[in-house]
Amino acid sequence: MRTDDNPELWVFGYGSLMWRPGFEFSEQAPAALIGAHRSLCIYSFHHRGTSQNPGLVLGLDEGGACRGVAFRVAPDRRDATLAYLREREQVTDVYVEAIKPVSLLDGSGRELEALCYVVDRSHPQYAGRLSPEIQARLVRSASGRSGTNIDYVLNTVRHLEEAGIHDAELMSLAQRLAG
Repeated sequence: MRTDDNPELWVFGYGSLMWRPGFEFSEQAPAALIGAHRSLCIYSFHHRGTSQNPGLVLGLDEGGACRGVAFRVAPDRRDATLAYLREREQVTDVYVEAIKPVSLLDGSGRELEALCYVVDRSHPQYAGRLSPEIQARLVRSASGRSGTNIDYVLNTVRHLEEAGIHDAELMSLAQRLAG
């Protein structure tokens, strides 16, 4: 990853980073990333599950597109933000830090490069595409250091809806979990 090339740092959030970034930012805007999509494709052994009872969390997986939020970090907060994100997102190194082109959807027409956490498909925690039944079973039964897996999924869906983002697969899973 080449975050040192540019003192300006933008971070793309597509899951819990959208509503709980956990770092100071000077600007935020709805954004779109082309070439990766939001997917419940990572076995969680830490935040939303354990190695004995894994949960599922989101990753940016290959192909498609993803709507989310881009956060601009002031240059004097850059190093602290990177340290925080690495501690939060790189617990088991299932994500790869990547700089990807992102389009802001705030009417400005701005395109920029943002730090993204993309799933490492070769990592043992990569679950790939699981059936809705398996997803529901795993999510219902898992809990980790950050809380229950079901709360994570339902919070994600609620915040996506509030942001006007329709994610059919996650919404279908939320309905299955509620029923």
